Amino acid sequence: MKHNSYQILAVVALGASLVACAPPKAGRDDATYYYSNKGAAAVAKVEPAPPPPVQNGPALKIVYFDFDKYNIRPQDRNIVEANASFMKNRPSSKVVIEGHTDARGGREYNLALGQRRSESVQRALTQLGVPAERIEVISWGIEKPASLETTEEGYQLNRRAEFSYR
Repeated sequence: MKHNSYQILAVVALGASLVACAPPKAGRDDATYYYSNKGAAAVAKVEPAPPPPVQNGPALKIVYFDFDKYNIRPQDRNIVEANASFMKNRPSSKVVIEGHTDARGGREYNLALGQRRSESVQRALTQLGVPAERIEVISWGIEKPASLETTEEGYQLNRRAEFSYR
Protein backbone atom coordinates (compact mmCIF):
# COMPACT_ATOMS: atom_id res chain seq x y z
CA MET A 1 0.00 0.00 0.00
CA LYS A 2 1.54 3.26 -1.11
CA HIS A 3 0.96 6.39 1.05
CA ASN A 4 1.11 9.90 -0.22
CA SER A 5 3.60 11.94 1.85
CA TYR A 6 1.05 14.75 2.14
CA GLN A 7 -1.45 12.34 3.73
CA ILE A 8 1.14 11.22 6.27
CA LEU A 9 2.08 14.82 7.04
CA ALA A 10 -1.60 15.72 7.50
CA VAL A 11 -2.12 12.83 9.94
CA VAL A 12 0.96 13.83 11.95
CA ALA A 13 -0.15 17.48 12.05
CA LEU A 14 -3.67 16.46 13.15
CA GLY A 15 -2.24 14.29 15.94
CA ALA A 16 0.04 17.09 17.15
CA SER A 17 -2.83 19.58 17.23
CA LEU A 18 -5.01 17.14 19.18
CA VAL A 19 -2.29 16.66 21.79
CA ALA A 20 -1.77 20.42 22.07
CA CYS A 21 -5.51 20.98 22.54
CA ALA A 22 -5.92 18.32 25.24
CA PRO A 23 -7.59 19.59 28.41
CA PRO A 24 -5.33 20.06 31.43
CA LYS A 25 -5.10 17.09 33.76
CA ALA A 26 -7.06 17.26 36.96
CA GLY A 27 -5.41 17.49 40.33
CA ARG A 28 -2.22 19.02 41.57
CA ASP A 29 0.64 19.72 39.22
CA ASP A 30 3.80 19.09 41.23
CA ALA A 31 5.78 21.49 39.06
CA THR A 32 3.77 24.47 40.30
CA TYR A 33 3.79 23.71 44.03
CA TYR A 34 6.41 23.46 46.70
CA TYR A 35 6.09 21.72 50.02
CA SER A 36 6.78 22.86 53.54
CA ASN A 37 9.92 21.57 55.20
CA LYS A 38 7.78 18.87 56.84
CA GLY A 39 6.67 17.60 53.45
CA ALA A 40 2.96 17.77 54.30
CA ALA A 41 0.67 19.70 52.00
CA ALA A 42 1.19 22.26 49.33
CA VAL A 43 1.98 25.60 50.92
CA ALA A 44 1.79 28.00 48.00
CA LYS A 45 1.74 28.13 44.24
CA VAL A 46 5.07 29.12 42.72
CA GLU A 47 4.75 31.72 39.99
CA PRO A 48 7.37 31.85 37.25
CA ALA A 49 9.85 34.68 37.52
CA PRO A 50 9.26 37.58 35.15
CA PRO A 51 11.68 37.82 32.25
CA PRO A 52 14.64 40.14 32.78
CA PRO A 53 14.24 43.59 31.29
CA VAL A 54 15.58 43.92 27.78
CA GLN A 55 18.38 46.48 27.57
CA ASN A 56 18.06 47.41 23.93
CA GLY A 57 17.48 51.11 24.27
CA PRO A 58 14.72 53.50 25.18
CA ALA A 59 11.15 52.72 24.21
CA LEU A 60 11.06 55.52 21.65
CA LYS A 61 13.50 54.88 18.83
CA ILE A 62 12.04 56.78 15.89
CA VAL A 63 12.50 60.44 15.00
CA TYR A 64 10.06 61.74 12.39
CA PHE A 65 10.72 64.50 9.88
CA ASP A 66 8.66 66.97 7.91
CA PHE A 67 8.37 66.70 4.13
CA ASP A 68 11.69 67.27 2.36
CA LYS A 69 13.40 68.22 5.67
CA TYR A 70 16.17 66.72 7.76
CA ASN A 71 16.17 68.99 10.82
CA ILE A 72 14.95 67.39 14.07
CA ARG A 73 11.53 68.72 15.03
CA PRO A 74 11.19 70.19 18.54
CA GLN A 75 8.62 67.54 19.50
CA ASP A 76 11.13 64.77 18.64
CA ARG A 77 14.09 66.30 20.48
CA ASN A 78 13.21 64.33 23.65
CA ILE A 79 13.57 61.06 21.73
CA VAL A 80 17.12 61.96 20.74
CA GLU A 81 17.89 63.04 24.31
CA ALA A 82 16.54 59.76 25.76
CA ASN A 83 18.69 57.75 23.36
CA ALA A 84 21.75 59.88 24.14
CA SER A 85 21.21 59.32 27.85
CA PHE A 86 20.85 55.57 27.26
CA MET A 87 24.13 55.46 25.32
CA LYS A 88 26.05 57.60 27.82
CA ASN A 89 24.98 55.27 30.65
CA ARG A 90 26.09 52.20 28.65
CA PRO A 91 29.60 52.89 27.32
CA SER A 92 29.71 49.68 25.30
CA SER A 93 26.48 50.37 23.41
CA LYS A 94 26.60 51.11 19.69
CA VAL A 95 23.82 52.31 17.45
CA VAL A 96 23.03 52.47 13.76
CA ILE A 97 20.85 55.40 12.74
CA GLU A 98 18.81 54.37 9.70
CA GLY A 99 17.44 57.23 7.58
CA HIS A 100 14.22 56.74 5.60
CA THR A 101 12.06 58.77 3.24
CA ASP A 102 8.60 58.60 1.74
CA ALA A 103 8.18 57.39 -1.83
CA ARG A 104 7.97 60.83 -3.43
CA GLY A 105 11.07 61.92 -5.33
CA GLY A 106 13.79 60.07 -7.20
CA ARG A 107 15.85 57.18 -5.84
CA GLU A 108 19.16 59.09 -5.58
CA TYR A 109 17.49 62.13 -4.06
CA ASN A 110 15.76 60.00 -1.40
CA LEU A 111 18.97 58.13 -0.55
CA ALA A 112 20.71 61.48 -0.02
CA LEU A 113 17.80 62.84 2.05
CA GLY A 114 17.73 59.68 4.21
CA GLN A 115 21.48 60.08 4.75
CA ARG A 116 21.06 63.71 5.80
CA ARG A 117 18.33 62.66 8.26
CA SER A 118 20.49 59.99 9.86
CA GLU A 119 23.47 62.37 10.01
CA SER A 120 21.26 65.03 11.64
CA VAL A 121 20.41 62.59 14.44
CA GLN A 122 24.07 61.56 14.71
CA ARG A 123 25.12 65.20 15.05
CA ALA A 124 22.55 65.76 17.81
CA LEU A 125 23.76 62.67 19.68
CA THR A 126 27.39 63.80 19.55
CA GLN A 127 26.38 67.29 20.73
CA LEU A 128 24.74 65.55 23.70
CA GLY A 129 28.00 63.75 24.56
CA VAL A 130 27.83 60.43 22.70
CA PRO A 131 31.16 59.57 21.02
CA ALA A 132 30.84 59.61 17.23
CA GLU A 133 32.71 56.29 16.86
CA ARG A 134 29.78 54.53 18.55
CA ILE A 135 27.28 55.80 15.95
CA GLU A 136 26.92 54.49 12.41
CA VAL A 137 24.64 56.16 9.90
CA ILE A 138 23.00 54.66 6.83
CA SER A 139 20.21 55.58 4.45
CA TRP A 140 17.53 53.27 3.14
CA GLY A 141 15.73 55.99 1.18
CA ILE A 142 12.39 54.50 0.16
CA GLU A 143 13.56 50.86 0.44
CA LYS A 144 12.04 50.00 3.85
CA PRO A 145 8.73 51.82 4.20
CA ALA A 146 6.89 51.75 7.52
CA SER A 147 3.63 52.33 5.63
CA LEU A 148 2.50 51.57 2.10
CA GLU A 149 -0.34 54.11 2.34
CA THR A 150 -0.17 56.96 -0.16
CA THR A 151 -1.80 59.38 2.28
CA GLU A 152 -0.12 62.15 4.25
CA GLU A 153 -0.34 59.92 7.35
CA GLY A 154 1.40 57.08 5.51
CA TYR A 155 4.05 59.39 4.11
CA GLN A 156 4.70 60.82 7.60
CA LEU A 157 5.39 57.33 8.98
CA ASN A 158 8.03 56.82 6.29
CA ARG A 159 9.90 60.11 6.87
CA ARG A 160 11.98 58.91 9.80
CA ALA A 161 15.32 58.00 11.34
CA GLU A 162 15.37 54.82 13.44
CA PHE A 163 17.75 53.84 16.24
CA SER A 164 18.97 50.25 15.87
CA TYR A 165 21.15 49.14 18.80
CA ARG A 166 23.95 46.59 18.32
